[in-house]
Amino acid sequence: MDGSQLGGTIMIFGMTPFTLFHVILSLIGIVSGLVVLAGLIGSDRKESWTLIFLITTVATSVTGFLFPYSGFTPAIGVGIISMIFLIAAIAALYVYRLAGSWRWVYVVSAIVSLYLNCFVLIAQSFQKIPALNALAPTGSEPPFAIAQGILLVLFVIAGFLSLRRFRPIYA
Repeated sequence: MDGSQLGGTIMIFGMTPFTLFHVILSLIGIVSGLVVLAGLIGSDRKESWTLIFLITTVATSVTGFLFPYSGFTPAIGVGIISMIFLIAAIAALYVYRLAGSWRWVYVVSAIVSLYLNCFVLIAQSFQKIPALNALAPTGSEPPFAIAQGILLVLFVIAGFLSLRRFRPIYA
């Protein structure tokens, strides 16, 4: 075996092709979501980036449900919560065109969806990256909690700024 196969399954970077696809979708969702977040803070809709963010983040959640599992897991819970917020963001933006209170529904929903994707990125990083795993092998150690706490504080600040500043004119 040349290292690219494990038990007959083709592996790429230690992942199955499906897992790699899921990870790529997630990373595109995070990067595009950060661009969208900067736009929210600057009251710029970033229409193309927003579409990429919403599509890839929905696809990340949907593909997450396709992994084999037995019983309810925290990952499934995060996926369900993320889908609820994504549906709200999509409705607020494309159905209700950010009218009235739909502006803040969109801002909060988009930011929560991005936060959950970033939360999972940190959790997976601590599980999969040896140096981080050594700091927090069970995910209950202080380095993991500190990283997640910093992420939460940054997103609360960004959310506050976005709610105050995002006042787009829907064309």
